[in-house]
Amino acid sequence: MKRTWMALGLVMLLVFSAGCSRSFVGGAALGAGGAGVAYEYQNKRALSNLEDDFKDGKIDKDEYLRRKKEIEHRSIVY
Repeated sequence: MKRTWMALGLVMLLVFSAGCSRSFVGGAALGAGGAGVAYEYQNKRALSNLEDDFKDGKIDKDEYLRRKKEIEHRSIVY
């Protein structure tokens, strides 16, 4: 799974580095790529925690599906 996130980060870095000057590209690409990867990692962790709560019986199926849909809605990857 780490490879997936590393690949996503690399792709984002390459996409954002196709811009203007060298100094701008370095800072902007790292900032945007890092923020995007961190945000998606947070979504992945939230989905994992949600699945654990459902398996442990802490939430019912309706709550699980509602919260899963929210996570998928705000994510690019899921």
